[in-house]
Amino acid sequence: MHQALLARGLSIAQRSVTYLMQRYEELVALRITDHQRIKARLQKQGHVILALDGLQPDVGHEVLWAVRDCLSEEILLARPLLSSTQGDITSLLQEVKYLLKELTVPVRGVISDGEETIRSAVAFVFPEVPHQLCQFHYLKDAIDPLYEADRHAKTQLKKQLRGVRQIERALEEYTHETLM
Repeated sequence: MHQALLARGLSIAQRSVTYLMQRYEELVALRITDHQRIKARLQKQGHVILALDGLQPDVGHEVLWAVRDCLSEEILLARPLLSSTQGDITSLLQEVKYLLKELTVPVRGVISDGEETIRSAVAFVFPEVPHQLCQFHYLKDAIDPLYEADRHAKTQLKKQLRGVRQIERALEEYTHETLM
């Protein structure tokens, strides 16, 4: 996160970024522990559609995983994890399942990216609940073959064009000499 801010021209100490990330986690924790507010809102709604995603500020640092309801936009659980194994994500989802069971609010769907560990964890914890890729990840994955084909075509074109500049220079020299 610190490197990304520096790259954007924002001068900030790494310690300040760490402090702000910790404050953010504290604020999220306070908001999601207000069970009475969440219970009233979700029960009135009648069901939830869960979104699961992880945010990794820097490579090698822990990932902040968040599970939220897409309809109410309530964050139901946020937890930093050192790894993103199927077991870790399963534990996260079981915690949310337990919370929703206490609130008597059913899960109607789950949205996430297509990582195998996430798909397996969702299938284990919510076997009867439909699970789909989020639109962003779906479109990003759909465009990959086109991107790769374009990249390959560009590489092939560059191979064909190599040496053209030398021919142009030789032609320019020849034209210049013949005109003199």
